[in-house]
Amino acid sequence: MKIYFAGPMFAKADLLYNEYLVKKIRELDDSLEVYLPQENGAINDKTAYADSKMIALADTEKVLESDLLVAVLDGITIDAGVAYAKDIPMIGLYTDTRQQGADNQKKLAALGATAENQFHYLNLYTVGLVKLNGSIVSQEQDFFSLIEKQLKKYTQLGGF
Repeated sequence: MKIYFAGPMFAKADLLYNEYLVKKIRELDDSLEVYLPQENGAINDKTAYADSKMIALADTEKVLESDLLVAVLDGITIDAGVAYAKDIPMIGLYTDTRQQGADNQKKLAALGATAENQFHYLNLYTVGLVKLNGSIVSQEQDFFSLIEKQLKKYTQLGGF
């Protein structure tokens, strides 16, 4: 099964977290092929040059080849439109701690004050696309479990 891994990749912390998650995904099963864009030096070596068309074509090709798109939704939001349009299953991991405290009355009241939103905002278009073709979880173990379920489904069906 081919997996496209989407997520923020410009801060060192993002790169390291992506590496960690992809390593764990690859450990789930030897047959998994995970495309991690930061590993594609042809378009993501920041000391070299790749124009917007090169990046768009390379990443879109890998999305279209994938059987599953997984995404870290923390930070900069991904565009899941291509995966949704091709009906590729999606799993999102959203770990942002600002989502906690949904029952805290002071945090809820602050929503009415200008610039005092205590919660992180996610692009609802992206969230909707992911949910239409999959789900979003907040715990890594749930994320890995859903990937394993997709792998079993993929294997049972002999590919999607």
